[in-house]
Amino acid sequence: MADDNRSETDRLKKVYDDYRTSTSVQARWNLANPGNNTINQERCQAIRQIFRSASCPSLSASRVLDIGCGNGDVLANLIEMGAQTENLYGVDLLITRLQDAKKRYPHIAFQCGNAERLPFADGFFNIILFFTVFSSILNSAMQRNVAREANRLLAPGGVILWYDFRYNNPMNPHVRAIRYSDIQNLFKEFDLHLFTITLLPPLARRFGRYTYYLYPKLVRLLFLRTHFIGLLLKK
Repeated sequence: MADDNRSETDRLKKVYDDYRTSTSVQARWNLANPGNNTINQERCQAIRQIFRSASCPSLSASRVLDIGCGNGDVLANLIEMGAQTENLYGVDLLITRLQDAKKRYPHIAFQCGNAERLPFADGFFNIILFFTVFSSILNSAMQRNVAREANRLLAPGGVILWYDFRYNNPMNPHVRAIRYSDIQNLFKEFDLHLFTITLLPPLARRFGRYTYYLYPKLVRLLFLRTHFIGLLLKK
């Protein structure tokens, strides 16, 4: 089993390193595309609403961990929402992504690590972020280990902020949908408060100058929303 997890870790490193160096992948998610920009704005607005909810700990008083933090943009956005820089932590498998994150945001604590076991005390965090993490892990044992570690790291009353695919992407064999039932099975000790968001990205990217007219109309259709977002509340 340990060998399987090491293989999965190596696979993840390769996949995300390939993403980082692929001009086509970088172009696909470029925020200069109106569809990508609208997806990002919609998600940021949803996060602001979530952090205003009574179910969420105070962001200004919370220690926050972003697992799979990439270049640190998601964590940095929380500062505008009230998070304190000294309470923000990011972990990623790829040292190259962390080097970029540290250059962008030198006052945030970033470190390289495997989320199956992290060097923090039990209950150290009030909020943990998982943004398209579990859909990238194809090994079920590793998924369970990461979920167990998140539970260990969260203080009583802590929450997980979740954003991930609920549909398979037939064009990308490196990801797998995480259904509502999958989340329930991985996080049995949590209450789920999730809703659907994000218009099918390959469609949204095609709208060009019509994006700001078409996106709000089409995203109302449930079957075109590709992600879950929301809170997992530790019981």
